[in-house]
Amino acid sequence: MESPSAGSARAADINFYFDPICPFAWMTSKWIRIVQAQRDYTVDWRFISLRLINSHIDYDSHFPPGYEAEHTAGLRLLRMASAVRERHGREAIGPLYTAYGTHILEVGPDDGREPGWQGAPDLATVALAEAGLPESLVEFLDDTSRDAEIQAESDEALALTGKDVGTPIVHFEPPDGAAFFGPVISRLPDEKQAAQLWDHVVGLAQFPGFAELKRSLREQPQLPSCGVPAQETGKVEDWHAGSRRLKK
Repeated sequence: MESPSAGSARAADINFYFDPICPFAWMTSKWIRIVQAQRDYTVDWRFISLRLINSHIDYDSHFPPGYEAEHTAGLRLLRMASAVRERHGREAIGPLYTAYGTHILEVGPDDGREPGWQGAPDLATVALAEAGLPESLVEFLDDTSRDAEIQAESDEALALTGKDVGTPIVHFEPPDGAAFFGPVISRLPDEKQAAQLWDHVVGLAQFPGFAELKRSLREQPQLPSCGVPAQETGKVEDWHAGSRRLKK
């Protein structure tokens, strides 16, 4: 199994650390893909597991119902992605993440599905097929031997920003360039706005000594899975300390 940083001839322009079940990471990734096309950037899609970085937390008392199952589903999908990366190269992760997001976050709300449905073999099989990958890789959903690699990559991400963050984490011009959590966005910018937002975010992050600019109020993202159509504004929630944890 390759190390988290192995497998590419040169550093990508952007390292993007994602958990497949995070709607905010998915929204940010859609924006990053717009910028990537405009600027001809290369992106290395890397792993950060919400389940592993919260492994010390008692989910029942600290999170809303269903969160442990959802975070575990994300870990299962990352295990399979680890096997994909090992066998088919880092370039295979972008299309796989697209397939994950399409079937998890570009669909309607859960509608009574059991928490953790995102990590089910049938969804994983469809994602593999859409990414042009062998469906036999679905067997790695339960391969816990891959958790050490995913933990190491999660630690790598948090070493760039500190631990009081979630997903996504973006590292521009690695290894020495600016890294930041987010930006957390609830609406997808158009092409002009996407470039402007990128320049502002990178410019701010690159300023020496800059640490944080933050507000905890967030709109529910404009995603079908959140029940928010593209033309509407999502409900505003207070994600104090950057998450929906009930206790800190």
